[in-house]
Amino acid sequence: MITKQEMQKAAEFIRKNVKADDFSFSVTGSEDLLTRFAQNGITQHITGDKLNVSLGVDFDTKNGQASGNNLDEASLKYLIKTAESMAKLNQPDPENMPSEGAHKLPDVNNYSQNTADLSVEKIVDDIKICVENAKKKNAKLSGISEKCLDHTMLTTKNGFEGFDNSATFSHSMTMKKEGVETKVSRSVKDHAKLDFPALINQLNTQFDSLSNPVQIEKGRIPVILRPAAVLNWLQYLIWTYDRRTADEGHTPFTDQIGKKFFGDKFTFRSSLDDPELNAAKFLNGGVPGENIDWIVNGVIKNMSATRYYAKQKNLKALRPYNVIVEGGDTSEAEMMKMVKRGVIINNFWYIRPIDRKIGEWTGLTRDGVLYFEDGKIQKSVTNFRWNEILHDATKRILAMGPSVQQEYYAKVPTLLINDFNFVDVTTF
Repeated sequence: MITKQEMQKAAEFIRKNVKADDFSFSVTGSEDLLTRFAQNGITQHITGDKLNVSLGVDFDTKNGQASGNNLDEASLKYLIKTAESMAKLNQPDPENMPSEGAHKLPDVNNYSQNTADLSVEKIVDDIKICVENAKKKNAKLSGISEKCLDHTMLTTKNGFEGFDNSATFSHSMTMKKEGVETKVSRSVKDHAKLDFPALINQLNTQFDSLSNPVQIEKGRIPVILRPAAVLNWLQYLIWTYDRRTADEGHTPFTDQIGKKFFGDKFTFRSSLDDPELNAAKFLNGGVPGENIDWIVNGVIKNMSATRYYAKQKNLKALRPYNVIVEGGDTSEAEMMKMVKRGVIINNFWYIRPIDRKIGEWTGLTRDGVLYFEDGKIQKSVTNFRWNEILHDATKRILAMGPSVQQEYYAKVPTLLINDFNFVDVTTF
C-alpha cells in the first residue's frame, strides 16, 4: 500500500506546480481483501491495492476537478493540466469556498491491528463455521466477508494537512431454503469484536421465524424494532437532517433549532470518544472532527451544514460521521410484556419518501416478522408496508434496549414504539 511519505512527496509536487489561485489535493490508498461465498462454498477471492487521487483547483471563483490513480510525475502533471483547464472554462461558482487552512486535528484511532493482520485463511475459517450452520438446516448460504485498510491524506494551498489510517471488517450472509430467505450483516473496526456465534444465532432465529408465516390485519400496531431496522430507518432521517434545506422550508425541521421536536427518549450524537466506532479526524474539506450533540432528549441542538452555508449563517460546518443513539435497559422480553400485542421487526428495505416536507416515508419489512401477544411470541407473520413520519414515531417510544454496535460507525438500541402505522400486508 502507498506510504505517507509517498503521499507527501506527491503533495509537494502539486504545491510547486499548481498555478491556480487555490487547490485541494487528496489521496486515498486502500488495501482490500474480499471473499465471496455462495451455495455453501467459496466462489471468489479478490485482493489488491487501490489508489484514488483527486485535485480541485480555483481561479478566483472558477473551479475545476480532476482525478486519477497514479502518483508519478507525468500523471500529476496531467492531473494539474486537466483541473486547471476545466477551471478556466467553467463559469464562476457563486458558492465557491477557499480551501481550509491549518488546523489542530483531534487525536482519534480508526485503525485496528487485529483487522490489518487478518488473513484470508482466518476469513475462510469463519465462513466455514457459518456454512456448517446452514448445512445443519439443509439450507444454502451466500454472502461477502471483506477487510478494508485505508490511508488518507488531504492537503491544501492554504496550509491544511491531514492524514488518517482506518480499518474495517464486514460480514454479511443470506441463508435460503426453498421460499425461506433471510439476511444478517455486521461491520466493525476491530475484527476481534465481531461475535460470529451471536451473528449465527441471529440468522437462525430470523430463518426459523420465516416458517409458515400467516397474514394478520394491517393497522396501527405496537412494534419492537431491532437494531438493524432502527439504523436502516435512521439513515433516512439523517439524509434530510440538513440546516439549509430546513431553512429553505423543504423539510419538517424548519425553525426547530433549540426546540423539542423529537420524543423525550430520543438522543442522537456523533462522538470521537467511543473506541469501537470509527470517527472523523477531519471532514468537509478539512474541518476538524468534534463531538456533536444532534438531538438531546428530543431537542434539536445541531444540524448538518456545508462550509459555504455555515459561513453564510455564522454556523459550524458539521455533518454526522458516526451514529450513536442512546438506549435504555429494557430487554425484548420485558418489552413484549409492556403492550397487549405487537410485532417484532428485524429489518426494513425499499424505504422511499412520501412527503419530504412533513417527513413521511414508506417502506417494507424484511428478514422475518414475529407476532407476540400476552408477553410471548405466538407466530411468524407476512411482511408489511408501512407509512410513518419518522420524528413523530420517536414521540411514541415506550422503551429502549441497550445501545449496541450494528456497524463500524453506528451504535443503536432496540426500540418499542406504539401505534406504528402498517398500511398494507404482503403475501410473503
